[in-house]
Parts: sequence; C-alpha cells; structure tokens
Amino acid sequence: MDNIRFDFSDFHRYGSAFYDFLALRKQVFVDQLGWDVPHNDKVEMDQYDTPVAHYSLVLKHGQVVGGARAMPTTATWGQHTYMLRDAYSGKLPHIPSHVMSVEIATPHVWECTRLVISDTLTTAADRTECLTAIVDGLVDITQAQGGEELICLSSLTLMRALRQIGYEVSRLGETYRNDEDGRQYAVLRMPAEYSRARQQRVVPIPFPSHRIRAEGFLQGATA
Repeated sequence: MDNIRFDFSDFHRYGSAFYDFLALRKQVFVDQLGWDVPHNDKVEMDQYDTPVAHYSLVLKHGQVVGGARAMPTTATWGQHTYMLRDAYSGKLPHIPSHVMSVEIATPHVWECTRLVISDTLTTAADRTECLTAIVDGLVDITQAQGGEELICLSSLTLMRALRQIGYEVSRLGETYRNDEDGRQYAVLRMPAEYSRARQQRVVPIPFPSHRIRAEGFLQGATA
C-alpha cells in the first residue's frame, strides 16, 4: 500500500484520487452509516473540504482504499472554522456542543476528520496496514506544518485500534451516542508521532565495532 498526501494546490498530481476518496466517503458515511451530510449519488463533500484542508490517502494497486482529512485548529473558511470548534459553537446539529470542554485554536494542534477504510480490505492485517499508513501520513502533514498534536472526533473502537498499533491516544472529554449510527463517540487526542512499528523501523542499527574502527565515518544505518 502507498500513502499520498496533498492539498488543493497539488491534488491534480494524483489523478482521480481526491474524487475517489470523496466517493469512498459517500459509500461509508452515507450509504452504510446513514449520516445526514452533503452528498449526491456519487460523492460526499462537506463545508470543510476547502483549500485549508490537507489529505492523507492510501492506495492499493492504484485504487483508493482509505484516507482522512486534516487541518489546523486555527483554520477558517467563510463562516466555518474546523469541525470540532464549530460543534463547540453550536453550529453543527448532529454533534453536541459539550463534546469539547474547552475551545482549541492553536497552530500546534491539528484536527483529523473523515477517516475511512474501504470494505474491500477484508483482513485484519490489511486494515491495520491501511490505518497505520493513513495516520502516519497525517503525522507527516502535521509535523511539516509545525504541529505537535492531533485531535479527532471518533468512535471508541478507533481509539482501541490506534492504541493496539502503538499510538499514544487518549480521550479528551465525555462520550456521547450518535443518533444517526448508534455508535459511541468522543474527542481523541494524540501526539503527532508515528506508530510504534514505524518508530522501530527507523531505530539506528549499529555496525560492529571493528567496522566502525576500520571505516571511522560509519556511525550506523537505518532499516
């Protein structure tokens, strides 16, 4: 699987990937979960898909099989900021305003939304690989922009899955039940750091001492 990252300035470089991501969102959030969000018969696209948004998508054999959206908590576009801040302000009818106990607006914190994985990935291993690639891509985006932390509104099932992969995820605020799909949701937070598996892959591997002596410039290598 391959991870691609882009915003509105360069999504054209990846062909139909952005549109395919919107189509996947429609299949999951509208067709399966029954969310009342803007859509037509092919795609779902809301008020936060703007030039201030960034995207982390995963491709398998060239097809979009997962992805998510990210933006700084300082974002504004027209009458909207970011999803959780608008919910806190009472602008979103399907998300209770008490979902966050404090208002967050700092370039150091980024919000992630619309995380989705295709049902074409049927094995636990494939879905875990896809989720890891999506989130590590979000970490790449956030770190590149100077961010230090990620927050998202998500199901408690995702929190458990992220912890199993090795992300330091905690809950921020109380849970609530989504009347549209019947699931329990809460705001999650985590440092903008890679999964445990990726961190282990980049741990320096020391050379034997005789090689270090013989080739003094060699101090180690990465996997």
